Amino acid sequence: MTQHDRLLIIDFGSQVTQLIARRLRELNVYCEIHPFNRVDDDFLRAFAPKAVIFSGGPSSVFSEGAPMPPASVFDLGVPILGICYGQQVMMHCLGGRVERGHGTAEFGRAFVSPGRERLDLLDGWFDPDRDPDRDGGREQVWMSHGDHVSAIAPGFKVYGTSPNAPFAITADPSRHFYAVQFHPEVHHTPKGAKLYENFVRIAGFTGDWTMDAYRDEAIRKIRDQVGDRKVICGLSGGVDSSVAAVLLHEAIGDNLTCVFVDHGLLRLGEAEQVVTMFRDHYNIPLIHADESDLFLGALEGVSDPETKRKIIGKLFIDVFQKYADEIEGAEFLAQGTLYPDVIESVSFSGGPSVTIKSHHNVGGLPEKMGLKLVEPLRELFKDEVRALGRELGLPDSFIGRHPFPGPGLAIRCPGEITRDKLDILRKADAVYIDQIRRHGLYDAIWQAFAAILPMRTVGVMGDGRTYDYALALRAVTSVDGMTADYYPFSHDFLGETATRIINEVPGINRVFYDCTSKPPGTIELE
Repeated sequence: MTQHDRLLIIDFGSQVTQLIARRLRELNVYCEIHPFNRVDDDFLRAFAPKAVIFSGGPSSVFSEGAPMPPASVFDLGVPILGICYGQQVMMHCLGGRVERGHGTAEFGRAFVSPGRERLDLLDGWFDPDRDPDRDGGREQVWMSHGDHVSAIAPGFKVYGTSPNAPFAITADPSRHFYAVQFHPEVHHTPKGAKLYENFVRIAGFTGDWTMDAYRDEAIRKIRDQVGDRKVICGLSGGVDSSVAAVLLHEAIGDNLTCVFVDHGLLRLGEAEQVVTMFRDHYNIPLIHADESDLFLGALEGVSDPETKRKIIGKLFIDVFQKYADEIEGAEFLAQGTLYPDVIESVSFSGGPSVTIKSHHNVGGLPEKMGLKLVEPLRELFKDEVRALGRELGLPDSFIGRHPFPGPGLAIRCPGEITRDKLDILRKADAVYIDQIRRHGLYDAIWQAFAAILPMRTVGVMGDGRTYDYALALRAVTSVDGMTADYYPFSHDFLGETATRIINEVPGINRVFYDCTSKPPGTIELE
């Protein structure tokens, strides 16, 4: 996306770095997250950022090998915003002082009071009309720090303080360097979005990151990469791969062939819906590959979730290779990889220690496959993919579908997978989604699904004993899938739904509702 002004987020390992990107994308500013250890002088010259943000992180600037930015970043002549650990790094690098704890740690909600001087970064903060006897014009923020700044760097002044952070907001306005100890990207800093809005305005961004512009640029990028060669697209039927397929078809026409792999882990009636839409409605060349026996055979007896994901990922590659060999001139494999997939699958340090879970569509292709990757959505979050789908004319009924994972029902069947359990799960999930639609709740929920639990429970039906499976229901609200909260169904809805499932789906005699947020849980059970 070189035609846009670009903002660089240097990631020091914060759990909420992705939320910074979301806030900026909401302002139509194109940004990318890159780990600190992959940002050097050559990278900075090539990326040419119009502004830079330092994320938070779990480290201490005193630790051996503590994450640091390249010194040259401060000589770029562009605005820089440091957040939490990012503030401490700025002070440490520019001549200030950072100290350990000593009773000044802050975790959770805090209140920042304004300094004496005005700062353009804080336009819209510290409402002067508030009652000074009640809150003194303070603003609520979210803190999460142990170390603290004890002396600011030369050229900086203090523009906000909190009880345990005397330098909660500091800045050197002449250089447009800004640093805050709190996290403006999280929901619990109510005016955080305004702070980011001010920062990008100071940096001179025009807000030119739109889906219309992205569509045109993505098509040009695909054509430049692919030329007149042929592409096969791994089509799962979900929103991501479907939008990628339609975008690719617009770019290269019949040089695209979609391969829809039916791995036996799809929802009820899903294969028929996908084939009808792409083969009949869009007239896109489509191979319907029924490989359910292959996948289910390989998964037989497997219960570990990571092993399941790796088996499915490997088999996807094998199946695509099989069909690619049958398509003369196929040189590329297209996938609907999204930005959160990449972020979750690769730790900020490049190692495996903080990988949350493996995504089958992240990590490149085996050399033996002989195909190059095309990933036109790799820079987008889920809500941006939906917006692009609307730009491409996909029907709202399809764009609005809840996300469905590549491994399918395999990760909604904790423990060992069997065909009988999958059949039970499909029927139960269909009843659950039908209930949600009947009550007009489908569009209010980000994702909803049923999962069959690896346990049987005793029940009583018709005066007889049953010993059947327990079912978990999950429904969450989210914007981008990086954080999520459970949907607050009424007890009446849950009772009615549980009754329908038990009455209509043989093999289920007990239903639970999952009230876990993300974090600490993930959206899927595995």
